Amino acid sequence: MATSRDQLGTLEAEGSSGHRGYSGVEVVLSSDPATPAPLCPHGPTLLFAKVNQGKEETRRFYACSACRDRKDCNFFQWEDEKLSGARLAAREAHNRSCQPPLSRAQCVERYLKFIELPLSQRKFCQSCQQLLLPDDEEKHHEHPVVGDVSITQLKRPSKLLYPLENKKTNAQYLFADRSCLFLVDLLSNLGFRRVLCVGTPRYSQFYMEDSFCHYNMFNHHFFDGKAALEVCRTFLQEDKGEGVVMVADPPFGGLVEPLAVTFKKLIAMWKEGHSQDNSQKELPIFWIFPYFFESRICQFFPSFCMLDYQVDYDNHALYKHGKTGRKQSPVRIFTNIPPNKIILPIEEGYRFCPLCQRYVSLENQHCEHCNSCTSKDGRKWNHCFLCKKCVKPSWIHCSICNHCALPDHSCEGPKDGCFICGELDHKRSTCPNISTSKKVNKAVRKQKQRKSNKMKMETTKGQSMNHTSVTRKKKRRERTHQYLCS
Repeated sequence: MATSRDQLGTLEAEGSSGHRGYSGVEVVLSSDPATPAPLCPHGPTLLFAKVNQGKEETRRFYACSACRDRKDCNFFQWEDEKLSGARLAAREAHNRSCQPPLSRAQCVERYLKFIELPLSQRKFCQSCQQLLLPDDEEKHHEHPVVGDVSITQLKRPSKLLYPLENKKTNAQYLFADRSCLFLVDLLSNLGFRRVLCVGTPRYSQFYMEDSFCHYNMFNHHFFDGKAALEVCRTFLQEDKGEGVVMVADPPFGGLVEPLAVTFKKLIAMWKEGHSQDNSQKELPIFWIFPYFFESRICQFFPSFCMLDYQVDYDNHALYKHGKTGRKQSPVRIFTNIPPNKIILPIEEGYRFCPLCQRYVSLENQHCEHCNSCTSKDGRKWNHCFLCKKCVKPSWIHCSICNHCALPDHSCEGPKDGCFICGELDHKRSTCPNISTSKKVNKAVRKQKQRKSNKMKMETTKGQSMNHTSVTRKKKRRERTHQYLCS
């Protein structure tokens, strides 16, 4: 999390470091607050439950909030598991060993020394991705080093840092200059003076203590404790909260639910600095995320709307502006700012729809039946009179499924929505029948737990099952990506 004060700098995009969000696993947000979640190197873990048609297959478990690959963070603990003192001590030691080598105070101290150096002595190691002081040069003499690092470069860390590429943990996709300039101009024209950027990793060595916090957006965890939390609180509440906006670019593989909970906590922090007369006001937010998460985001934030602007990235092969059809970038901006106040660039083909009172893409035509510009992906959508809504141009109405879908879809395939009642307008966690389902499942869980305690699996068999499971999950994710972008 970085804060930009009195100037609008480069906004970065952190890529797909998500959660175990595959089908059949849900995050449990209503855990007992009296029982704090165990800690992994990335802060408090999240509670998950495996479900299958409304039945929890196993006990609920804690896993890392930031990594969806066990190779990157192998934390796993059953919800009701009791650990010995020795295991707890070993876990604490492991968590400490995984923290950055330099504290925030040390980073600030090094930064102040660095900017005082003559230009000829300011160097940056590309191998270690680190600003170098004169005493460090001997250790890095065989590494590629950038010299004459200017103050302008220090204000644009993305020009020095190489983007991380591990898609399952902390891959970083950087906004293209086109999108950067649009966002900076937009925020400036709307009158914002301070920007809270959520999703700017590895920037600790480039900012002072009052402008950067090491933060996990999936669990609202400040790694430097209360001092860092107070830095964020002070920034949000400065000038009674006026002139500040939050720009969030979360990993696209992350679950919407924990992100929404975190953002609501930041909103509550901002509101603490307001008087009761302004209690109805909202913290202005720009949440950058793929368009197919619109229903989930608006479920948590009904005041949000999705802009038609296509966000593109320099170092991503698919998320590029200027492509046509299904190859267009699916990334959009969700905001609680009225869309009629946001002007999209006319030179890129965006136009103002007087009926919708917002700017839309060129191919997004107003549907007189829906009374809205209905396209989400930049293509012209077609109205289906049987479904009573507009659908993607590649979809056709299926008389068996009684809704529109791709021509080669499986009519007997699994349905999205609630695992308990099968309805598509909500998930299991908000199902009105969940209390009845829990009573039935409690006895089933106990019985399965007794059986699992008696069973002993051979290592080779376990490895074979794990390989099969990983292969199936990979194929399922590929099918889902194809379906969402079709």
